[in-house]
Amino acid sequence: MFDWITQLVQQTGYAGIAFLMLLENVFPPIPSELIMPLAGFSASRGQLNIVGVIAAGTFGSVLGALFWYYVGKWVGVERLKAWAGEHGRWFTISPDEVDQANGWFERHAGLAVLIGRLVPAVRSLISVPAGIANMSLPAFLAYSTLGTGAWAGLLAGAGYLLGGQYEKVEAWLNPVSNVIFAAIVLLYIYRVVTFRPQKAR
Repeated sequence: MFDWITQLVQQTGYAGIAFLMLLENVFPPIPSELIMPLAGFSASRGQLNIVGVIAAGTFGSVLGALFWYYVGKWVGVERLKAWAGEHGRWFTISPDEVDQANGWFERHAGLAVLIGRLVPAVRSLISVPAGIANMSLPAFLAYSTLGTGAWAGLLAGAGYLLGGQYEKVEAWLNPVSNVIFAAIVLLYIYRVVTFRPQKAR
């Protein structure tokens, strides 16, 4: 994968960066922690412009976020509540809790999306509740672009400054991503094991 990412960035420039960052949001195993530092390194060598690199990465990433946003809109609150009523244990949430979570998200949607786009392993997922909560598209795009731009700028800037050692960015961030992902999995397992049907509460 590393060789493919490197080749694509070198051969297609900004379009390749945008395409890879779109894929990174739809298929999270493709790491932005490698794509953007590599692009920043290319900018430090004069092959690309750092502003263009950040803009391309942000554009592609927001397009990927839109995919999950519309998945969330398709699911919607009522469909999610129906699923929670039928398969509550595996969704680890009851219909009432769906309403509570949706109400919280409606109150804090902007901040949740902004911060969520900065957190590894959460960056793609945060778009789904935004769609479920029917967050307005302009607001979603605005907050998502701000958070995504900051993330892309941080990674590209690190690659630009580190030069040929840009791979260290992924080495530093990969353990953080793994810890967050493990915490999400453990929380899910805990919720499945301790879940009680609504009538039993």
